[in-house]
Amino acid sequence: MYFNTNGKRDGLTATQMDIKCDGLSFDILEKALMQAKAGREHILNCLTDTIAEPRAEFKPQVPRIVQIEIPKEFIGAVIGPGGKIIQQMQEDTNTTITIDETDGVGKVQVSGPDKESIEAALAKIRAIVAIPEVGEIYDGVVRSIMPYGCFVEIMPGKDGLLHISEIDWKRLETVEEAGIKEGDHIQVKLLEIDPKTGKYKLSHRVLIEKPEGYVERPARGERRERPERGERRDRGERGERRDRPERRDRGDRPRPERGERRDRPHTEQPEGEPYRDPAESREPRDFSDALDHMDF
Repeated sequence: MYFNTNGKRDGLTATQMDIKCDGLSFDILEKALMQAKAGREHILNCLTDTIAEPRAEFKPQVPRIVQIEIPKEFIGAVIGPGGKIIQQMQEDTNTTITIDETDGVGKVQVSGPDKESIEAALAKIRAIVAIPEVGEIYDGVVRSIMPYGCFVEIMPGKDGLLHISEIDWKRLETVEEAGIKEGDHIQVKLLEIDPKTGKYKLSHRVLIEKPEGYVERPARGERRERPERGERRDRGERGERRDRPERRDRGDRPRPERGERRDRPHTEQPEGEPYRDPAESREPRDFSDALDHMDF
């Protein structure tokens, strides 16, 4: 007979019996169960003397498998075109990552040789599926610098604009004036997400102390308030309005035709006669070739 029992101090959780005969008497079964109970309690006493209760977590060097769930719309982003992203993550973290869609949810399973590699892979996956939240502070990386500000990566594949006016409380002419270079780490706060374009508006100056006596500049397009003017004086105090001199009477002189010089004096043309250009009566000057015979 082969008889196996599994359980705790409070009772059995499983039993197994292989016998070669037609059956067992109750006395033999009772004796076997009591022997198994004594053996089980002896083993449990040895275990509890070594460690009173199970560890809350495995040791760092223990291989393990961890499973998390992600929204199904992010499955493609984790895998990447042609599996490029997931393959790169496996190579960088020395892990094996599998993704399956079950009941409309993406189930990601990560297996690795130790805790450090598993956590590195999970951090990369969570960064891809994470959604930036307005008001949160991020440790970003400066990716590019423009005349009007710089673009900061707050999450993998998620860049936001840090406008030059949001870098510091003082006025800056260039981004380089603040000592910012590509590749620098900078803390930024997400101020706004454009509902139409989805672009991120970042700020660094809100994380530093405002200078004493700082006066906010009016926003672009905002109308400045004009200082109040004194009451307008009565016209009598400013003196009587002087009459303008009457304009010189032009008479009934007709307006010059289009193309005719306005400063050319107009000559009266008798009625009934066709118009004649005064320049027609001028004789053309004689042609002279004196310049062709001069020595220069």
